[in-house]
Amino acid sequence: MKRILSIALFTALFATVATHAQTQQQASQPTGQKTLAATMSVYAFPSAGQPATQQSQDEAACYQWSVQNTGIDPFELKKQADAQAQAAQQQAAEAGKGAGVKGAAKGAAAGAVVGGVAGDAGTGAAAGAAAGAMAGRAKKKNAQKQAQQQTASTQKATQEQITNFKKAFSVCLEAKKYMVKF
Repeated sequence: MKRILSIALFTALFATVATHAQTQQQASQPTGQKTLAATMSVYAFPSAGQPATQQSQDEAACYQWSVQNTGIDPFELKKQADAQAQAAQQQAAEAGKGAGVKGAAKGAAAGAVVGGVAGDAGTGAAAGAAAGAMAGRAKKKNAQKQAQQQTASTQKATQEQITNFKKAFSVCLEAKKYMVKF
């Protein structure tokens, strides 16, 4: 009887310890959610031992403060930059659309006139068409190059604004006793 009671007591104790260990393990595992700072690739360590809830509140307050003081909202800025880049690419595609054919047609017409004066309109038209097609393709490449430059310029300006925002955000968090790196 004592043996059965000992086994039952040991089993109950083991089950309680196992359940407690499992609960502790689940509580210590990260939730997979990023903090506001981590979302912006800013790393903040609570050097005064602030709990996660306090850190979340401090990050939200610093985010609002930084938006007000810089006039920059990095999430909105990113959306705007993406929209501008897409518009520039579409504009480049439209600018070069049919440029070779249009150039060939214009060149053929001009070549036919010049060839007609020289006595061979057909040869003049063919030469003009070839030259016009090459000019049209060059126009298309130029339009694409300009769009790429505009996109690169927009991305650089956006990155500078985001860096300025991160500086303001970091200063605010440092004032609230966090160690910050970005």
